[in-house]
Amino acid sequence: MKARRFASTGSVAGLTGFAVLLHFLLSSFSFTATEAYDALDPNGNITIKWDVMSWTPDGYVAVVTMYNFQQYRHIAAPGWTLGWTWAKKEVIWSMMGAQTTEQGDCSKFKGNIPHCCKKDPTVVDLLPGTPYNQQIANCCKGGVINSWAQDPANAASSFQVSVGAAGSSNKTVKLPKNFTLKAPGPGYTCGPAKIVKPTKFVSGDKRRITQALMTWNITCTYSQFLAQKTPTCCVSLSSFYNDTIVNCPTCTCGCQNNTAGSGSCVDPDSPYLASVVSTPDKSGSNAPLVQCTSHMCPIRVHWHVKLNYKDYWRVKITITNFNYRMNYTLWNLVVQHPNFDNITKLFSFNYKSLSPYGDLNDTAMLWGVKFYNDLLNQAGPLGNVQSELLFQKDQNTFTFDKGWAFPRRVYFNGDNCVLPPPDAYPYLPNASSRPAISLLMTILISLTLLLNFAQ
Repeated sequence: MKARRFASTGSVAGLTGFAVLLHFLLSSFSFTATEAYDALDPNGNITIKWDVMSWTPDGYVAVVTMYNFQQYRHIAAPGWTLGWTWAKKEVIWSMMGAQTTEQGDCSKFKGNIPHCCKKDPTVVDLLPGTPYNQQIANCCKGGVINSWAQDPANAASSFQVSVGAAGSSNKTVKLPKNFTLKAPGPGYTCGPAKIVKPTKFVSGDKRRITQALMTWNITCTYSQFLAQKTPTCCVSLSSFYNDTIVNCPTCTCGCQNNTAGSGSCVDPDSPYLASVVSTPDKSGSNAPLVQCTSHMCPIRVHWHVKLNYKDYWRVKITITNFNYRMNYTLWNLVVQHPNFDNITKLFSFNYKSLSPYGDLNDTAMLWGVKFYNDLLNQAGPLGNVQSELLFQKDQNTFTFDKGWAFPRRVYFNGDNCVLPPPDAYPYLPNASSRPAISLLMTILISLTLLLNFAQ
């Protein structure tokens, strides 16, 4: 993967049994790797850049910036939590733009007391509205970082840290280790810190370039498999040529009779709905409180093949929020379908081609129009957004047969949505009669042969 550099605009502010068994074992080992690897965003990661800006008598002052290089996965409220372990006995004298969640034991210090004395500090972003004398650029957004493709201007978060009891030169400083990132829950795995070329900064008038005294990077990658045990969204399908509506698979995200958290749901017709929804989550886990459905998913994406023209065909997409505890701000949807290389028009959604496989343009990222439908409200009458897509037909590939008109993959906010099994897709009416006709012809031919043989 190519390294990316971004300059800041400011300063500090059939085989044998053994072979079959071996193949099975390899397949089993590859399962986790497949789940961790995002085929639609192969280069997506969060890069943490640690820039030493100045040396102090007992350490250094650094600016730490998290760049979200993921195309469509963002960090939503309550935001990121960053942790690490110091290599020696370092302390944090002060911070700007962030704070540690615990101070730790600083009893050995007299006079000036450090901001944090823990061996393994945990850092969180400051909230919007923080006084200006505690801010630096790209801070204080409550830990929210938008995705790179959707909002690159807000795809970074920074804070300044003054480190003491540390090395005070390039040769004596020791890199922190064991980095962890929660965003806000598990799912990210961070590699070791690696020294890289010092970051360069361009002045506001673009006439001078300065650089950090020392820089190291930490790369964190996401795995939905590590993040959660159950899915969070599902896909339902329908079409104009078949009356069948294919619902999300039953118990996709949980079952109603489940006593675990995934079984917590509310009947939308219950007279106690308002009181239940207004009751805060005492556990503080921000667990979904979903509307009772057969699939129990917080999010459902419905793909409806709406119309067929001579040279075009039209699809309607509806995203429904069944979660009473969550408004999805700056939501996004990623859809993979071979006809996205000939998309003609899209109504009321923004569109960006992702093209994860070079010239093959079959993956689209969709998101709401600002101040119109970029907010997906909580479950209820207003808890949905929708749009229509107009595709131009490629006569070499276009067909309504065998489920071709339905998506191959769907992601909501970066999480893979569960599709119905292919054999459940709405089929063409004439396709349903083919097996019966074929069977009837076989029976008639067999009877004719038997009669001829009997004569």
